[in-house]
Amino acid sequence: MGRDTIAEVITSIRNTDMNRKGVVRIASTNMSENIVKILFREGFIENVRKHQEKNKSFLVLTLRHKRNRGRDNKKYLNLKRISRPGLRIYSNSQRIPRILGGIGIVILSTSRGIMTDREARLQGIGGEILCYIW
Repeated sequence: MGRDTIAEVITSIRNTDMNRKGVVRIASTNMSENIVKILFREGFIENVRKHQEKNKSFLVLTLRHKRNRGRDNKKYLNLKRISRPGLRIYSNSQRIPRILGGIGIVILSTSRGIMTDREARLQGIGGEILCYIW
């Protein structure tokens, strides 16, 4: 049985955010690097650096946390995996969902690479919906 690298990335980031750790280390693959680039560009991640250890490369992410007044259990980053190996979800450019009225982002895997919903709508292409982030 294969590994779902996208789900591992999302789960690692979500667990780190819920525990208020701030720093997470994930395995470096082309798919995870592209997802992390999008998260960094959209402002969900504060810093990214590549780390090599015993012929394996990792991405070390510093998450951005919102300052909560009186609430310690409130999360800043919400991630949800949509398309999975057992059930692929595809969408054309007109039917790409808007998360929270455009506040959140949808990450898509298209024929032109991994991109956000805004970029896909501008280019007029659809693809596989990987995850929602808000």
